[in-house]
Amino acid sequence: MTDRRERTSVLALSFIAFTLMFAVWLEFGILAIPIQKEFGLSDTQFYWLTALPVLNGSIWRLFTGIWADKYGGRKVMIALLLLSAIPTALLTRVHSVSVLFILAFLIGIAGNSFSAGIAWNSAWFEREHQGFALGLFGAGNVGASITKLIGPILITATAGATYLGGLATGGWRLVPAIYTVLLLLMALSIFLFTPRKDRMPGSSVPLKMQLEPLKEIRVWRFSLYYTVVFGAYVALSSMLPKYYEAQFGVPLWKAALLTALFIFPASLLRPLGGSLSDRFGARRIMYWTFWVMILTSGILMMPQGHIVVEVAKTKSASGIVEVMPWHVGIVPFVILTILLGSAMGIGKAAVYKHIPEYFPTHVGAVGGLVGMLGALGGFFLLPIFGYVQAWTGIKSSPFAVLFLLTVICLIWMHVVVMKILQKHAPDFLHIFERHN
Repeated sequence: MTDRRERTSVLALSFIAFTLMFAVWLEFGILAIPIQKEFGLSDTQFYWLTALPVLNGSIWRLFTGIWADKYGGRKVMIALLLLSAIPTALLTRVHSVSVLFILAFLIGIAGNSFSAGIAWNSAWFEREHQGFALGLFGAGNVGASITKLIGPILITATAGATYLGGLATGGWRLVPAIYTVLLLLMALSIFLFTPRKDRMPGSSVPLKMQLEPLKEIRVWRFSLYYTVVFGAYVALSSMLPKYYEAQFGVPLWKAALLTALFIFPASLLRPLGGSLSDRFGARRIMYWTFWVMILTSGILMMPQGHIVVEVAKTKSASGIVEVMPWHVGIVPFVILTILLGSAMGIGKAAVYKHIPEYFPTHVGAVGGLVGMLGALGGFFLLPIFGYVQAWTGIKSSPFAVLFLLTVICLIWMHVVVMKILQKHAPDFLHIFERHN
C-alpha cells in the first residue's frame, strides 16, 4: 500500500467511524423524546438524559488524544468502537430509569473519538494539508443528523413490532440495535483496511512533556473558542427538536428534519473552514465566524411579543398601545439557524487549524484538551439552557446565552490581536497569524 493510499484509508475510515460514533453519541436528542413518554421523565430529567452522554464524551478527550499519539490512532479508534457497542446493545433492553441514565452516560464514550481521530490524521498528513484533512474528518459531526433523519421514521414505522424471534424490538429500541451492529462492523473495517504499521509521533514522548503546552493561556483560549463553535453546536443539536415542538407546534419528524438543516452546514462546511483557514489564516476566519454568530444569535434571542406604551385616553380607549411587535416565524427561524450552523462549521475547523501550527508535536494533548473543554461546554450548556428558560420564562433565552459567550470570545481574541499589533506593528501585520 502506497503512502498516499495509506493516508486516504486513514482519513476515509476515521471519517466514517467518527460519523457513526457521533450519531451514537447524540442519539438521545431524538430518542429521549419517546423515552420521556415511556418512562414518565420530567423536563429536567429529559435535559439530564441528553446531557449525560455529552459529559462522558468530553472527559476522556484529552487522554484519547494522547493515547492516539502514543499508541496509534488505529488502536484507540477500534477500542472506542467496541466500548461504545456494549452499552448501546444493552440500551435495547433497558426497563429501569436508573439503568437508563447509567447506560446513557456509558454510551457517551463514543464522543471521545474526535480527539483520537484528530491526532491520528495529524500524524498522517503534512502541515500544508492538515487544515483540509482535519476539516474533512471533523465533518463527521454530520452524524448528529443521522438519528434525526432515520429515528422518527423507524420509531413510528416499527412501534410494537419484534424481529429475530424477539431478539430485537421496534420503536425507539430498534435504533440502538442497528447502531450496535454498525459499530462492530466499523471496528472490523478499521482493523482490516487501515495500515497496521501506524504512525505514533508521541510514542517516545513522556506524558509530562506531552502535557507541558497546557500551561499556556493560548490553549485555554482556543478551548473557549471551541466551546462556542462546538459545545454550543452539540447543545443546540440536542435542544432544537424539543424547541421546535414547543415553540412552533410541529410534529417530531418535522422537528427532526428542521434540526438537521442546522446540523448539515454546521458539519459539512467544516472542510471548507479548513481550506479557508489554510488560505486566509485561522484568526481571520474566526473573526468572520464570531460576527456571524453574534448577528444570528442576537436576532434569535429576542423574545416574541411587543412593547406596551401608556398613552392618553384620546389615543386609545384602554390608555395603552402595543407597539413594535416582534415575532420570528418558523421560516426565518430556520434560515437563521442555518446561517448560525454554517458559521459554527467553518469556525470549528479554524480553531483546530491553530493546533498543529503552534503545537506540531503535541497535537494529541492540545487537541484533546480543546476538544474536551469544548464538549464539556456542551454538557454544561444543556442544563443551563433549561434553567435559563425556567428562570426567565422566555423560550428564546438559550440564544442569549450563546450571544453572550460569543461576544466574550470575540473581545478576548481582539484584545490579544491588538496587543500583538501594538508590540510589533507595522512590520508584524502580515505575519501575526503565525505567531499567536
